Amino acid sequence: MEMEQSGMFMPAQTVGTVLCCICGVAMPPNPANMCVRCLRSRVDITEGLIRHAAIVYCPECHSYLQPPRTWIRGLEPESKELLAFCLRRLRLPQRRIRLVHAEFIWTEPHSKRLRLRLRVQAEALHGAILEQAHMVELTVHDRLCDNCTRAQANPDQWSAVVQLRQLVQHRRTFFYLEQLILRHGAAVRAIRIAEADHGLDFFFGSRSHATKFVDFINGVAPIRFRNDKQLVSHDVKSSVYNYKHTFSVEISPVCREDLICLPPKLANALGNLGPLVLCTRVTNSIALLDPLTLRSAFLDANQYWRAPFKSLLTSRQLVEYIVLDIEVESAEVHIGGSKYVMAHAQVARITDFGKNDTMFTIRTHLGHLLNPGDYALGYDLYSANNNDFDIDQHKNLVLPETILVKKSYQEKQSKKRGKARTWKVKNLNMEVDTTSKGRNDEKRNTEYEEFLRDLEENPEMRFNISLYRNKEYQPSEAASTADGDDIPSIPLEELLADLDLSEDEGNQNGENMDE
Repeated sequence: MEMEQSGMFMPAQTVGTVLCCICGVAMPPNPANMCVRCLRSRVDITEGLIRHAAIVYCPECHSYLQPPRTWIRGLEPESKELLAFCLRRLRLPQRRIRLVHAEFIWTEPHSKRLRLRLRVQAEALHGAILEQAHMVELTVHDRLCDNCTRAQANPDQWSAVVQLRQLVQHRRTFFYLEQLILRHGAAVRAIRIAEADHGLDFFFGSRSHATKFVDFINGVAPIRFRNDKQLVSHDVKSSVYNYKHTFSVEISPVCREDLICLPPKLANALGNLGPLVLCTRVTNSIALLDPLTLRSAFLDANQYWRAPFKSLLTSRQLVEYIVLDIEVESAEVHIGGSKYVMAHAQVARITDFGKNDTMFTIRTHLGHLLNPGDYALGYDLYSANNNDFDIDQHKNLVLPETILVKKSYQEKQSKKRGKARTWKVKNLNMEVDTTSKGRNDEKRNTEYEEFLRDLEENPEMRFNISLYRNKEYQPSEAASTADGDDIPSIPLEELLADLDLSEDEGNQNGENMDE
């Protein structure tokens, strides 16, 4: 730069060229003194590389065999994980070949072929580096893995079973647990899942898989369990014992939105809480809230099972009220991620509205949600017949006439009854005995619909649940008009795209690639 500024003459720098020793074309010099075309025609760096290989695939559990005996799951079609698995099967010579790029070439889903396009680099002649494309075709052979083979040969050939039970009159807890199990893949090792009275049965091929599943349930629900084993066979010569293990798991009968009367000892241990409290959340601990004072406490599984108790009233006994007037009493309070406002409300039962003048003036923790004219669900203690031993133990206890639990949208939701939702949830592949006595499909469908409504109304409840977009949903003018009402709904940002690799989509992708 200094020489140019001084005005001195600077000759232009040129790159020297040499003639190819084969074809005589001018080219930049390289150690081989050959042009790229002649070098590729005489040197093949892909010589000795595998062009055809085979991989083993289990169509039942969608896993691939990693020799000699390891089965790998979770390899989605044309994913990075599946590409890495295929490259490990090729065993490229790392000392001689350097892999630059690898990608899948689209094939028909039913062709049982995986085609890879690789770009590799290697030293050709006298230190010259040559890059070349290499095509590999992998043949997919279907073969059942050991667990699926045993399951196909005899579905009852299990080594451990987890009997999950909850002694309540509804299945709302199991609807929620089903979504948690699907979200975390906790039952992916289950050979068979069967629906039973008051619960579910999970059958596993080994005891370790059942133990891992029990540990998962213990982390999401307050449970107690015991395990037993039964001797199936015994080899005297090798001293090998074959057992069948049974895990009996009992879930706490206390559910969300239940009204509880705490025993005196437990109420004193919790700082004179209640004794009438609402269960606001159930995970591996039970969250309790006093709706009259906004005091809260948490009970873990050990504390609960040390002195177990039952609900005074359950969510199946909720009564619908209409709010006539409401007056806010205190400021907003945040407890456990939820907000509450104490207020005085004047309510009347829907069944009495317009028939008599029975009204109740109560305190409620839903002052931030309720307005005059709204509907609410609550427990009718005024006309309830309570024969609970824990209530008799509390001296001078004055029961409130009504305890409101949540705001009701049943009247507005009735307009959308029978219409498809914009979202959907997946379900476990379980066996259902439709011939069993006492089975009520109408009751089950009603409870499932209530569970879906709870997901729409409670954002905290759907935090650990995977929701998917419903492709069958078709919006209409009537639906858009109904959506304008004050009805809780799930925003589209919380929905996941349901992966569906159909044959039609595959054909469209193939046509796009051909173009």
